[in-house]
Amino acid sequence: MPLPTVAILGGGPAGLGAALRLARDGSAKAVVIEARDRVGGNAGSFELAGVNCDFGSHRLHPVVEPRVMDDIQAALGDDLLWRPRHGRIRLRGKWIHFPLKPADLLLHLPVSFQASLALDMTKKLLPRPAPAEKTFASVLERGLGHTMSHSFYFPYARKLWGVEPEALAVTAAERRIANNSISKLLLKVVRQIPGLKPAKTGGFYYPRKGYGQISEALKVVAQRHGAEFVFGARVSRIVHDGQRIRAVHYEKDGCSVEMTVDAAWSTLPIGLLVKLMSPAAPPPVNRAASEIRFRGMILIYLVLEQDQFTEYDAHYFPETSIPMSRMSEPKNYSAASEPRGLTVLCAELPSDPGEEVWSLSDDELGARMCRWLADTGLPVKARVRDIVTRRLSHAYPVYDRDYAARFAAMDAWLGEFEGLLTFGRQGLFAHDNTHHALAMAYAAADCLGPGGVFDASRWAQHRREFESHVVED
Repeated sequence: MPLPTVAILGGGPAGLGAALRLARDGSAKAVVIEARDRVGGNAGSFELAGVNCDFGSHRLHPVVEPRVMDDIQAALGDDLLWRPRHGRIRLRGKWIHFPLKPADLLLHLPVSFQASLALDMTKKLLPRPAPAEKTFASVLERGLGHTMSHSFYFPYARKLWGVEPEALAVTAAERRIANNSISKLLLKVVRQIPGLKPAKTGGFYYPRKGYGQISEALKVVAQRHGAEFVFGARVSRIVHDGQRIRAVHYEKDGCSVEMTVDAAWSTLPIGLLVKLMSPAAPPPVNRAASEIRFRGMILIYLVLEQDQFTEYDAHYFPETSIPMSRMSEPKNYSAASEPRGLTVLCAELPSDPGEEVWSLSDDELGARMCRWLADTGLPVKARVRDIVTRRLSHAYPVYDRDYAARFAAMDAWLGEFEGLLTFGRQGLFAHDNTHHALAMAYAAADCLGPGGVFDASRWAQHRREFESHVVED
């Protein structure tokens, strides 16, 4: 019996993980259709002035599922490095270490800020009525207190998602913020104390040649087992007969290609997947696809003629006076010494297509980035050799208070089709890490049985497990 053909839409970590597993297990002929010329998606890398740069700041956290970690380590070998976290966060005009350290909190935070935190902790001992409605704002203020919420999390939320904290669903607090209570935050701080620090705390895995090397290495393994990859191919239609998926159409090199398939596993944004279905979705489902929101991101790269800008891998900017949310220095992630006399800074600027900054030139964005850095006491003194930008239209799912109903409408309709699966960060509208996306892919492959029979009830159970995923910062 010939193997079923599974078209995997998107070559990011989720799509790669599925292709690797399906091909290695011999359960399907896996064909990955990817619009770009390489794998990795937003978790990919590219070279700029001899420096391996990522699409923002990425780390492989040590909580990776063991079987996923085994495959990554086998694929990368000695190129998978263990690196200590060494970042800084700006609070009330002061820099403190991130992840938070007890000594740093005591020595560098303003006394007024410390006093406010202490008052918030005291207030938590008093009985308080539960909020009438759970939202991002109410959950965090109840768990973390007024000071931490209004000094850090609320302004960061406005910047990251472009909406007020009160307009965000409780999901944003539960899935995006691991330390959403004072007790959790203090426990994390205590775990940074020498002697109390568990193994693998305060560090991360990172590939020698950039984060995208994970995806590239997994692709090589998947190809070795027979997975196929079609690059530069943009999906244009997914054909169904009302019950099951029949074909996937894509555009490549100016030509339209029809691919007959037994299944289509999509990691595309769920709203886009709905729009690609042919015949079209019912009007309410199409409306939900148009209204559900992803937040975009502009990445600004400065190539500086100096070996190193700072010793820190990342700087975080929660204050609304500084529009960028984070800045990373790629060479510090892998401790690279080459190229000599050059380093790159990458600023993350949350914004959407149509906003004023989205249409600015690279030079204009670079000038603004330099001005913002100077405002935080980090002036760019070296010669700027080059300024490059990248724009991501789907960086983060926006968990506004209407997202759940919109997602449910699309998810229920898509779930009616045999042979169609939506998964991954954008497919399940999940603000997840790479290791979560790979875990989803492996779980999906586990559900495909002999003859291409997909165990829907087992997948539903996995879906419930995915809801417990919390982003590792």
